[in-house]
Amino acid sequence: MSYLLRAFASPDFDALHALDRECYPSGIAYSKRELRWYLMQPGAICFVAQADAKISGFILADADPPRGHIITIDVAESHRRLGVGTLLLDATERALADCGVLTVEIETAANNQAGLHFWYVHKYQPVGRLPGYYLGRIDAIRMRKALAKPKET
Repeated sequence: MSYLLRAFASPDFDALHALDRECYPSGIAYSKRELRWYLMQPGAICFVAQADAKISGFILADADPPRGHIITIDVAESHRRLGVGTLLLDATERALADCGVLTVEIETAANNQAGLHFWYVHKYQPVGRLPGYYLGRIDAIRMRKALAKPKET
């Protein structure tokens, strides 16, 4: 399947919110207010992956050089393990590096084996455990990656 990768546009908002609620349980999925807040931050970077004119995934990150943070990465269940997450992550890491970000962090649930595997494959390393981070009872693993400096042209 072929995916179109593009920057977030405001008409995407409802579809992104619906996808986030599909991907994460209540209490972990972002409310409309929270998602809108993250998207409006000065360092917000959001890419959308589309297949057949439908959003199949998105990633939201924050650039605050020299650090960056991946807020969420959401891929529709029917599009998982097809390279969508990697496509989104690669574009985001390049955009973060272009903004002067040297290291990027994420948090993922300690019991999310598929998520942990994804981050390990993409060279993220654990740097800490956050007890009760999700819903007050699920630990998170904080992971970090050093980004390559963008090549000067």
